[in-house]
Amino acid sequence: MLLKIFSNPLMRQYAVVILVNLSAVATGVALAWPSPVLVKLGDENQTILPEPLTQNQGSWLVSIGLLTSMATNLFAVQFLVDTLGRKYSLIMLALPKILACFLFVFAKEVWVLMLGRALLGMGDVGTFTILPMYSSEVASKEIRGSLGTMLQIMCSAGVLIMLSMGPFVSYLTLNIVLVTMNVLTFLPLLILPDSPYFLYSRGRKEETLKVLTFLRGTETIANEEIKEYEIAAQKNNGSISKIDILRNPLFRKSVVLICLLSLGAQFSGFNAVSSYLQTILESTQTSVRPEIASVIIGSIQMFASICTTLVTDRFGRKPLLISTIFGMAVGMLGLGLFFRLQDDGVTTGFMNYVPLISLILVVFCYSAGPGSLLWVLNAELLDDRSRGFGMSIGITWTSIFMFLITKYFAAVTSALGPSNMYWIFSGNCVLFALFILFCIPETKGKTFSEIQTMLGGKRNDEKDESAKNEDVKV
Repeated sequence: MLLKIFSNPLMRQYAVVILVNLSAVATGVALAWPSPVLVKLGDENQTILPEPLTQNQGSWLVSIGLLTSMATNLFAVQFLVDTLGRKYSLIMLALPKILACFLFVFAKEVWVLMLGRALLGMGDVGTFTILPMYSSEVASKEIRGSLGTMLQIMCSAGVLIMLSMGPFVSYLTLNIVLVTMNVLTFLPLLILPDSPYFLYSRGRKEETLKVLTFLRGTETIANEEIKEYEIAAQKNNGSISKIDILRNPLFRKSVVLICLLSLGAQFSGFNAVSSYLQTILESTQTSVRPEIASVIIGSIQMFASICTTLVTDRFGRKPLLISTIFGMAVGMLGLGLFFRLQDDGVTTGFMNYVPLISLILVVFCYSAGPGSLLWVLNAELLDDRSRGFGMSIGITWTSIFMFLITKYFAAVTSALGPSNMYWIFSGNCVLFALFILFCIPETKGKTFSEIQTMLGGKRNDEKDESAKNEDVKV
């Protein structure tokens, strides 16, 4: 039965993408780590530090990894991806994550925790830069959307593991599990093939044909895809110089769109809410236990990611993104309303459940929309030769925006008040949805070449028309 299943090339693609994305489970566990750990470290009866963690120390613990991920991305990831390939870059970047987890186990001082979070940031940048590239290059265009969402599913699974376990176990047990997850999810990387496009770009055409035949089912289909690689290479005159890439107006347009998508995703407020999830739930002072609510929210996030995988190649990227981002706006509006009523002392009865309902809506909509689809969309907006460089720029800007949000969320919320903060996030969501509606092309079912043509707009049409006119004159 198993052999029969894997005789189907689509199942092989699913298997390869699922295995490579297992490393995102460890990333999800690490991303949710601050939610229960900040509560433990701030409690004088649970902390492993000489004294309870302060709010400023906690904000640095949440955000410092974003600074190191930014530096790693700028100075190392692009070189690794284009030199070692997608597979071996992921292997190298997994090593600092494993070291970081051991530091957490033996930490007794804040600086050791900071160092561990910094190392995690260095490793996790590979998850969000390289995994979408690898998945998009392995997948057929018909299932590229659903395979691209595997990153969010696996990441959500890691978040759920941490939120389900973190509040109920000791600090030591929690971090031993973190070490185990990182080691176990590292091992499948050793047996997977490298990206067929990377193999082709290095002149390893026999290996490219072998990998593509395995993934597509026949040599005929594999050779057709190799011809697409050749056409793309001829259009770029075989050059992969960063200067040449930057001179390409379509690349610049794609990068601007990717950076604006990153800006919208981060200032929608989801990562601020998720990083301080248990802290936010405790601040509501409702009858819902924060640790139980965290588990419910983690389960919703996982469910939403799975739903997106089932429908993304049916309904397209834009309709799903726009509807889910408007859903986030409603959820943030509900959180702001609750905190405003709490200030007025009107939070009895049903109002006790408004924060949990609002958080569930925010988490579901983000996981079903931006959290799953933006990584797919970012990879699709770039052509083959510029994908590594463009994704690197995109993740750098994402890290900058995410750092600003997670580092200063607590301080700005204290200054403005929770209700105003969540209402600002709600307004940002509306603007984000409108930007996608009017500025982002639909990429569902399109080849990378077709997407580039769509991005070219009238310029490409005019070139085609002028070429036809030249033919007529001749």
